[in-house]
Amino acid sequence: MELSAIKGIGPSRLDALRAMGISSLRDLLYTLPLRYEDRTTPQPLSTLVPGQPCLVAGTVNDSPKFSAYGGLTRVSASLRAEDGRLSLVWFNQPWMMQNLPVGQPIMLYGRLTEKNGRRTLQNAAVVTRPEILPVYKAVKGIPAKSFREIMQRALASVDDCCPETLPHSLRLRHGLCELNFAIRQAHFPDSFESLKLARRRLAFEQMLMFQAALSVARGNREAGVPLDIPEGAEAAYWQSLPFPPTNAQKRVLNEIARDLRQTTAMSRLVQGDVGCGKTAIAFGAIALCHGAGKQSAMMAPTEILARQHYESACHSLESLRIRCGLLIGSMKASEKKKAHAALENGEWDTVFGTHALISEGVHYQRLGLVITDEQHRFGVRQRSTLQEKGKTGAESPHVLVMSATPIPRTLALILYGDLDISVVDELPPGRTPVQTRLVPEEKRAALYGFLREEIAKGHQAYVVCPLVADSETLDDVRSAQATWKALTENELAGLRVGLTWGDQSPAEKEETLRAFAAGEMDVLVSTTVIEVGVNVPNATVMVVENAERFGLSQLHQLRGRVGRGNAESWCFLLAEGSEKLRILTRTNDGFKVAQKDLELRGPGDLMGTRQSGEAMAGFLLDGDVLLLEEAVRCMRELREKPELASEREMVEQAARKDWAERIGQMARN
Repeated sequence: MELSAIKGIGPSRLDALRAMGISSLRDLLYTLPLRYEDRTTPQPLSTLVPGQPCLVAGTVNDSPKFSAYGGLTRVSASLRAEDGRLSLVWFNQPWMMQNLPVGQPIMLYGRLTEKNGRRTLQNAAVVTRPEILPVYKAVKGIPAKSFREIMQRALASVDDCCPETLPHSLRLRHGLCELNFAIRQAHFPDSFESLKLARRRLAFEQMLMFQAALSVARGNREAGVPLDIPEGAEAAYWQSLPFPPTNAQKRVLNEIARDLRQTTAMSRLVQGDVGCGKTAIAFGAIALCHGAGKQSAMMAPTEILARQHYESACHSLESLRIRCGLLIGSMKASEKKKAHAALENGEWDTVFGTHALISEGVHYQRLGLVITDEQHRFGVRQRSTLQEKGKTGAESPHVLVMSATPIPRTLALILYGDLDISVVDELPPGRTPVQTRLVPEEKRAALYGFLREEIAKGHQAYVVCPLVADSETLDDVRSAQATWKALTENELAGLRVGLTWGDQSPAEKEETLRAFAAGEMDVLVSTTVIEVGVNVPNATVMVVENAERFGLSQLHQLRGRVGRGNAESWCFLLAEGSEKLRILTRTNDGFKVAQKDLELRGPGDLMGTRQSGEAMAGFLLDGDVLLLEEAVRCMRELREKPELASEREMVEQAARKDWAERIGQMARN
């Protein structure tokens, strides 16, 4: 059945739906509500909370009153219920004069407001029967009521349009309802229990299908050039460094070496907390690649991080006679020309850079290894483009992606199920944990006094704010620009205080970060732009304004900007005490923090931060971490148990159908 055949969808509405990515009946049926309004049970007036939507019941005893002024109309009335009275008002809805049955029972759904002690139900809708009303994302040109009516008509064809995708036996094992029931109840639930069953089924299915698509992608991995890496090469690399590796570093480099020797191109994620030594592992992979006669390229999200990697590599890899190069966008044309030539003629064994590494005109002589650092800052296509640069015939370079964002292993399996995962779960000895403290507003002056003492010792500090500029609607939230102005004029007057934010011009941002890294500033006020990719060992203080507005994992990343040198370092969270924030005062383990963040915020919220998230679009994650684990476990059983081969084939066949265009991309990343 075509969309245009549904009553209520004319040419203009068809265009509006297509603009939203809805081009088929199936697309429409899988466009699920964003939320639901509980219009089932009226609440006593005494329990109503200002600012919250509510359903009330009673009678309108007095005739409604109408007034108009300044182009605005107002209908006002009063509702009498068993436990009191409530003022009612409708703006620019004059028809409510006729829609209020005086003296008759009525139910109203709206948002309660309170001003000067007077509570009012504003712009309430008349509810004719108890229901759970779905609320969809707005579609331009289609009123919400009309969209619901269209959806009800479309559901008549759900059996033909959306055949069952999961085997009956699998559904029984995992307690999942049928697909057609799930889709109907997800749109217009009979009860909240039915809604829970429906969303569980759909969430489980989508997670399972994603896992199945990744399983197919693994089977489609491209051929790679097996590198001739002699036994003991990993140990020889570690011996060339001035410090001993941790057991975790040795284990992960051994896993990489094993991959590099294979005929299938490596696709491995190295994940570890700030300071665990991932860069040394990456340099080890570069050394192994060089020993096998191949070039390598390492792409970073910012120029300052690319330059830091380049300078560290020159120092660390010099004894191994590995010729290092740098290619970034701010270079002069003549410098870029020399860099391009050095890569193409093989003069450089490894190169560090930003997006400039994948620009047109860059050619590699024998690229065998591609590394992306802080990989969540890159999209799928950017990483794929770098890999394509080194493709020779059917053989592709090996791929290593690095992340300093700790992710619980369960979630990592969902996000990166197409990658082999190595976790660096050990910190080098001697690293001083960052001391984290909650600071209430009344201790602000003392905090700035401590900050000045640290600056007097020759150290540096960050002050991070949630907003760039002041907001009228968030007047209690501090902005970077206002904070910078206040600090330079008052508490930190006389100190060198810099300012940067995300939308600042790239040149200005890079210069500010460079100056701070070079010690030309004492304090850097910023937004979360400094969350990753800034390494300033001299910085010992991190101050986070309105810390309650950040997620735990993000606060942990910000904390990781200090404590990179030998001096004791501090992270101060300016906020009232809460159980969530106290977690950071009790542990520096990023994986424990991330697990707690996952439990508090839910996986859907965390996944929403993934930049290359097109593969995850449409996930129905309701915060159920156990459901994530169950879907992963189910797919593992389908892969490993021969008696479930027929179930696996049915699931993978459905995954191929739904993910056909994206499976190829997954296989390359």
